[in-house]
Amino acid sequence: MAQTPLRRLIQLFTWWNGTTWGTSWTTYLRGEEVGTDQYGNRYFRTKGGKKDPALGYDRRWVIYAGEAEATSIPPGWYRWMHHLTDLLPDHQGYVAKEWEAPHRPNPTGTAGAYRPQGSIFRPDPEAGVSAGYDAWTPGSAPGGAGQ
Repeated sequence: MAQTPLRRLIQLFTWWNGTTWGTSWTTYLRGEEVGTDQYGNRYFRTKGGKKDPALGYDRRWVIYAGEAEATSIPPGWYRWMHHLTDLLPDHQGYVAKEWEAPHRPNPTGTAGAYRPQGSIFRPDPEAGVSAGYDAWTPGSAPGGAGQ
């Protein structure tokens, strides 16, 4: 992507959309790219796999292809990122299991989010707001204040 003045300004202040200047600078100075997944996310580690003395292992990070969403990391790369294996997914012959569903972005806050029956956000015009909910009246429940 071309670096326009607007793109540079956005990169200075946003972390959720690509990479920041700090991450780009650290990647340039201390990182080496080890691979790319099917979503275009790029994976890095410290140059030569050098171990961080404070951690005892190499640092690993990802630069997302678009919006930063951790759930967009495929299972094979997740294992590598979290030091569950030192083999890259390309080298270990990782194959998804038949029961593994493809990635689906988190729908929270979108029209695709789960909305239970009776929710004011559910698009059921005939259900009404109070569908599925009963108002409490004093004395109506066992052990209530009115009994």
